[in-house]
Amino acid sequence: MTEPDDLDALSSHELHDRAVRRALHHLDVGFLWKLLRAIPAGEAAAGHPDNAAADAVKISSLISDTLDSGDDDIADSLRPLYLGYLQEHAD
Repeated sequence: MTEPDDLDALSSHELHDRAVRRALHHLDVGFLWKLLRAIPAGEAAAGHPDNAAADAVKISSLISDTLDSGDDDIADSLRPLYLGYLQEHAD
């Protein structure tokens, strides 16, 4: 399932899982760093401004959040990031 339409049909949670799994498998630190930087905005957009402020201050929290950013509301906020990454690296 690598066609853009096929990826778009996946849930945001599934996109998160695929993107993070691929990045970890390929040691794609660039994508993981991009995701780390996007999480505070994603949490704010998902209605979690307190988490966003805390994450902006604590890098260890961000690393944990990167792996957990598949939570439905946050994953929805970060959906374009996951889609773009998976489309760019379609096998």
